Amino acid sequence: MRGAARIACAGLAALAFAAASPEAARGAGGPPADVAALQVALRADGLYGGPVDGIEGPGTLAAIRALQSRAGIAVDGIAGPATRAALGWRGRPPLRARAVTAGMHGWDVAAVQFLLARAGFPSGLFDGEAGPHFAAALLRFQARAGLAADGVAGPATLASLARPPGAAPMRLRTPIAAAPGDGFGPRAGSFHTGIDFPAPLGTPVNAAGAGCVTFAGVNDGYGMLVVIAHGAGMESWYAHLSRIDVPRGACLTAGARVGAVGATGHAAGPHLHFEVRVRGAAIDPRLALG
Repeated sequence: MRGAARIACAGLAALAFAAASPEAARGAGGPPADVAALQVALRADGLYGGPVDGIEGPGTLAAIRALQSRAGIAVDGIAGPATRAALGWRGRPPLRARAVTAGMHGWDVAAVQFLLARAGFPSGLFDGEAGPHFAAALLRFQARAGLAADGVAGPATLASLARPPGAAPMRLRTPIAAAPGDGFGPRAGSFHTGIDFPAPLGTPVNAAGAGCVTFAGVNDGYGMLVVIAHGAGMESWYAHLSRIDVPRGACLTAGARVGAVGATGHAAGPHLHFEVRVRGAAIDPRLALG
């Protein structure tokens, strides 16, 4: 097994998690959650600057080797016990060694953070620390999955996290006449829950589908935000607006004006941040836009 992992190391992939049992490697979340936890630890050590995406690649491999060289470990590119030990508390314990809940920290916490984000319930930065945002995201996921909302990521929660994200129950239209920029998925040490459409300040933003406005106002990092409920548990979110043109409670047709592009909230420049959520879970908007 270890020799085979060294052969794989000759290519791009190189992560043989020798500290994890075969059952853990095949269980809920699988290798991507372990790769993500490793990336979190390597980022914290200043050795990895790529996204926490759970994908084995040359950047992760180079970071492993740099860590091994620094720690005086055999430089084989394998995240085995000695390498995990060199990561300190972020290198242990392995996923499924314990039930994860608020107040904990470690490799398994980082893995669950990644799984929650992949399921549409990100909790902020991937840092391996189960703080209040982690606890809130876990409770929301459990409620959505029909599990006991106890804030404990045990076997049932991990099994549910392993399932594919839900599909979009209906089609939507693109809400703005602009080309998409940053997409849905991992971004550096966090997770981007929508698609960004860079556009000049004041560009019209339209309803992606028929529905009723459930929120129209300011929401922290989203800045000026409109949320439209379309039915079947599906919502569309329009963030960083410079102006809101619809009141809460208004029912709109597809294509109706909801506001204009801005840079409010945590926005580096004018763009529309567009999200699609199904029963509370953020899904890739492309699944709805076709």
